[in-house]
Amino acid sequence: MQRPTPSLIGRLASLCLLLALSGCAVIDVSKSAPLPAKAQWAMLPIVNHTETPLAGLRAESILQPLLHQRGVADLRPYPTSLSKETMLAPDERATLDAARSWAKDEGLRYAIGGSVDEWRYKVGVDGEPAVGLSLTVWDLQTGQVVWSGVGGKSGFSRESLAAVAQKLMRDIVNGLPLSENTGAETR
Repeated sequence: MQRPTPSLIGRLASLCLLLALSGCAVIDVSKSAPLPAKAQWAMLPIVNHTETPLAGLRAESILQPLLHQRGVADLRPYPTSLSKETMLAPDERATLDAARSWAKDEGLRYAIGGSVDEWRYKVGVDGEPAVGLSLTVWDLQTGQVVWSGVGGKSGFSRESLAAVAQKLMRDIVNGLPLSENTGAETR
């Protein structure tokens, strides 16, 4: 049997280190035609499916600036009166439907919302942060889903939960195909 050379061992060690430093993430985004960043967008609720209080609101506070960085300048958040996130289990579907109705009544073109499925530090010695979420974009004129993305990411014991959430959400939002037009040209 042939022994591995020191250069091969070094390359394998480098590869293992690179994989370890990248964290564990899984992301899937749908394909869609480019959506106009200059159109009027609504920020819908991000529904909390976790046991962590206010995880949906925390995700919303990360998503909004990420969308602005991608060029979505006219992003209107849903009215706070529609927010039902409390310690009690809300009727999430009704809240999302009400927010979509509000956005359509306002004459907005696209709406983005989603859900948080994991938002916690894992139990154990290291307590790694773990986040799982999905995002959906609706065309409010047709009511159709025009884009969606979902992902999960875990970090390392010294990373903050917010940092892992921001990295995951940025990776998902970077899969959102945005164009510079206003949308009037496409419909």
